[in-house]
Amino acid sequence: MPQAQPAGEKNLFDALVQYQCAQTSKELLEAGPRALARLVPIALREAGESRVVGRFLLGLHDAQAHPFALTDLRSLDIGVFEDCLCVLYLAFLNERAVQNYLPRGRMIFNQLREYWA
Repeated sequence: MPQAQPAGEKNLFDALVQYQCAQTSKELLEAGPRALARLVPIALREAGESRVVGRFLLGLHDAQAHPFALTDLRSLDIGVFEDCLCVLYLAFLNERAVQNYLPRGRMIFNQLREYWA
């Protein structure tokens, strides 16, 4: 039977876990806009991954109007897939719309709608 940790050790452990989670969240929040900036050019061209990336971004923007099958992410190269995960995490942590991380984001997402909606 495992022994219970003393209260002081448990509080220290909990504080360490919270600190590590905060650091990870901060790093991912910083990586998200950079990942988005890499994904947009992919979504705006007519390459193999463009449709998946474009529909993924549209799904983050408005999931009801643009449903996205997560299994489509399996067709992406690992680097593009990881960028999608960073952007997904960014969207999860913030109430700010993904398009608002981009200069001329509204125009870009209108263009994505024309291509992939």
